[in-house]
Amino acid sequence: MLGLLVASLALALGFFALLDGWYLLRVPCAVLRARLLQPRVRDLLAEQRYPSRVLPSDLDLLLHMNNARYLREADVARAAHLARCGVLGALGELGAHSVLAASCARYRRSLRLLEPFEVRTRLLGWDDRAFYLEARFVSRRDGFLCALLRFRQHTLGASPGRVVQHLCKRRVEPPELPEDLHHWITYNEASSQLLRAESGLGDVTKDQ
Repeated sequence: MLGLLVASLALALGFFALLDGWYLLRVPCAVLRARLLQPRVRDLLAEQRYPSRVLPSDLDLLLHMNNARYLREADVARAAHLARCGVLGALGELGAHSVLAASCARYRRSLRLLEPFEVRTRLLGWDDRAFYLEARFVSRRDGFLCALLRFRQHTLGASPGRVVQHLCKRRVEPPELPEDLHHWITYNEASSQLLRAESGLGDVTKDQ
């Protein structure tokens, strides 16, 4: 019995010391909670809210939430969002999956230790290769928008339009994307062309 306890503790220690344990637990837990315990969101463009709080492990040397933690919190909230609106399920049924291809962040005010906040995620639209999502970090103390993040989520194995059609049982035209998002998409495309040219690949190899 003691040997089993020691082995379990050693396994747990290795899980958190060698792997990103909390992240590997939080994402599947968020997806399971969204699928099993929360009502289905039928409106693909509806905003969803994911509550959280700044923990000591989130802090940087200046004692506010580390910049990288915003991306992690947005990752968890985005997984829950896609599960609740059915996109994750539709991807699985089509034998497809998605990968994060690009992101950008604008930080407006620091989140402090133990400050409660919520990640407000919404789907902005899609094109022939990717879904575009937004995450707003809003302080629950005063409602201030502390950070704004944008994401380009590529789909592999099926186009975003096919995923939406499978989910909604009909063809759905994508909404018009915000003007500033068009600028970001143009920047990403120009960057991809430059990187392909630097690699000598031209248009043969496309970014994931």
